[in-house]
Amino acid sequence: MIELRKISKNYNPGSVNEICLFKEFDFTVEAGEFVSVVGSNGSGKTSMLNIICGNIEIDQGEILINGQDITKMKEFLRHRRIGRVFQDPSKGTCPSMNILENMSIADNKGKAFNLSRGTNKQKTEYYRGLLRPLNLGLEDKMETQVGALSGGQRQALSLLMSTMTPIDILILDEHTAALDPKTAEIIMSLTDQVVREKKLTTIMVTHNLRYAVEYGNRIVMMHEGKVILDKKEEQKSILETEEIMNIFNKISVECGN
Repeated sequence: MIELRKISKNYNPGSVNEICLFKEFDFTVEAGEFVSVVGSNGSGKTSMLNIICGNIEIDQGEILINGQDITKMKEFLRHRRIGRVFQDPSKGTCPSMNILENMSIADNKGKAFNLSRGTNKQKTEYYRGLLRPLNLGLEDKMETQVGALSGGQRQALSLLMSTMTPIDILILDEHTAALDPKTAEIIMSLTDQVVREKKLTTIMVTHNLRYAVEYGNRIVMMHEGKVILDKKEEQKSILETEEIMNIFNKISVECGN
C-alpha cells in the first residue's frame, strides 16, 4: 500500500520561476492495485513517481509504504522493495555488460557486497529459464552486451530485472513511449503478465490512453498537481478511450492550447 499524505512541493522556491506543483496532495494506492496514471505534461505524473522513489525531496507531508514512514529514507533503501522501469530503454541496464552480468547484478540487489565473484555461472541456466518465456531469444544471448540489443529487448530485460528480487511495488514511467507500436504491445503484454503473476502493487504513467483503459484495475487522470478523475474496477471497465480523450481536449481548451 502506498500513501501520500498532505504532500507539498515547490520548484525554484523564492525565485520568479517558482512553481507550486503539489499543495497538500493526498493519494493512496491499495495493495495489489494496478493504477494507470494519465495527464498532460506538467500535471505531476512523473514528479509523483519521483517522490515515491525518493528521487526528489518534498517540502511537507508524509510518504508511507505498507504503513512504514519512508519520507526521510534514502533512495537506495527504498529501491530494495521498489522496482522501476524507465521510458528510456538505456536506463535500468548497464549497456557495456552482457545479459548474464546484468541479471547477476539485479539478482544481488539489496544483498551485502563481498569479495566473491559478481557473476555466478551456476545460475546461468536459471537466468535462461527466466528469459525464455519472453520469447525474444534473449536466453541464447547471455554473452551479448546489452547495448547491442534492440530497444524492445532491453525494455523487456529491464522489466524482468526490476522484478527478479522480492518487491512490493512496481513503478512504470512511460516504459513503452520510446518503442515502436508492435514492440510496445509485446512489452505491455509482458507487463500485465508479470504484475498478475507476482501480485505487484503497480503505478504506470502513460501517454497511451488505450493502454490506460485496457490495463490495470484503476485509472487516474492528473492536472496541475491534482487528481481530476479516479475510476476503479467496474467504473473503469466501462470507460472508453474516446471518453478519456474528450476530457483531455476539454482541459486543453480551458488552458488555451
